[in-house]
Amino acid sequence: MFKGRHFDQSVILLCVRWYLASDLSLRDLEEMMAERGLSVDHSTVHRWIIHFSPQLLDCFHQRKRVVAGKWNLDETYIKVRGQWMYLYRAIDSVGDTVEFFFSEHRDLSAAKRFLRKAFARHGRSDRITVDGSQTNHEAIVSCDLEDRLRDMTRRSAKPIRIFKSKYLNNRIEQDHRRTKRRVRSMLGFKSMASARIILDGIELVHMMRKRQARFVYNPRLSIANQFEILAA
Repeated sequence: MFKGRHFDQSVILLCVRWYLASDLSLRDLEEMMAERGLSVDHSTVHRWIIHFSPQLLDCFHQRKRVVAGKWNLDETYIKVRGQWMYLYRAIDSVGDTVEFFFSEHRDLSAAKRFLRKAFARHGRSDRITVDGSQTNHEAIVSCDLEDRLRDMTRRSAKPIRIFKSKYLNNRIEQDHRRTKRRVRSMLGFKSMASARIILDGIELVHMMRKRQARFVYNPRLSIANQFEILAA
């Protein structure tokens, strides 16, 4: 993953981790590296984040713990170039992140794409709670039917139970906060592509904090340790 890089792996991982996990700007990291005798331009740090975040996330998904069958689904707002975009997210009954999907639109098509992604990675849910959104309800019904018809053995399977409740969905509303807090401290996203990658990285750290990797058997294993394991 780091072959041929001018800087040592530890420096790259440090910058990527600090940016995704802490309220630090790219120029803050440039100054912090300079204090350590390293001349690293802030644009270089940004390139590291864009290049390595997807690879680290892929490695994490290969080692991600199985999620529970009861999900809470919701979307939250993220601003890109002054326009509101939408981050679809789902967590399970113990608060673990199930899946996330960044979309330019908030409609039936986007909700279906999110659910198809979640079903492909984790299988069908037994129950999904939404906040009353009719669009999300229709997406669940449609994707559930698609999935059961695609697999002949599931024709007799019960449909996913859907609960509509603003109050029952407070769990995921609270879970949005860490992601929103990190995004709020940034200067803003300049493009949809970079926003998607950085949000994926932020969600990666969020899952690490929840200790969702199968290799996190030691409760004292830090975020830094988890980054090193993924990069090994």
